Amino acid sequence: MSKLSGPERPAASGKADSLVVFLHGYGADGNDLIGLADPLAPHLPGTRFLAPNAPEPCVNNPAGYQWFPIPWLDGSGVAEATAAALRSFDLLDGWLDAVAAETPPERTILFGFSQGTMMALQVAPRRPAAFAGIVGFSGRLLHPERLGAEIVSRPPVLLVHGDADPMVPVASLSEAAAALTAAGVETRTHVSKGVGHGIAPDGLGLALDFIRGRLDATAGRPS
Repeated sequence: MSKLSGPERPAASGKADSLVVFLHGYGADGNDLIGLADPLAPHLPGTRFLAPNAPEPCVNNPAGYQWFPIPWLDGSGVAEATAAALRSFDLLDGWLDAVAAETPPERTILFGFSQGTMMALQVAPRRPAAFAGIVGFSGRLLHPERLGAEIVSRPPVLLVHGDADPMVPVASLSEAAAALTAAGVETRTHVSKGVGHGIAPDGLGLALDFIRGRLDATAGRPS
């Protein structure tokens, strides 16, 4: 089991029957996304929110964390970044196994931002039990050419990206969507006009609609 930990918010109703897992970006931490529970929770009263911190202190921001280093940002080597990414994939996978003991995958949404989106799109499709869905903001799909041969489950995906993103090019959205769709994954996309590397109200509204739809679709299913 992974030792990932971070902030959490209980279900507004007092009884959780579903879960949203926030996966933060490079140099941030769980607190960077857990605040999104505030606008989401009133519409998802039975949903608990978790936001684990990535396992490594960030090279460029020691107050934050990284799932893996990024060579062009922090001067790390490709081999170092690859090894760290593999460790984080395993850590997140193990942590999700532990989380599933409380909330089944079909009642769980992964919600990633930037590097957190990369983590979600890497780990979730390679797990045997499909999550209710994946929401990915401002990220990309790592090694899209490998997905078709490695995919195991196909949770529906919503990808949102700002067209003024200076960190992760908006073209990453269409590249990820093409690979996911080719692998049989139901994929929706949205481009937020004039938005940089962040989460804008239009994208968050779409994410809420997607999450509600996916949790409604899986309500009452046997686990």
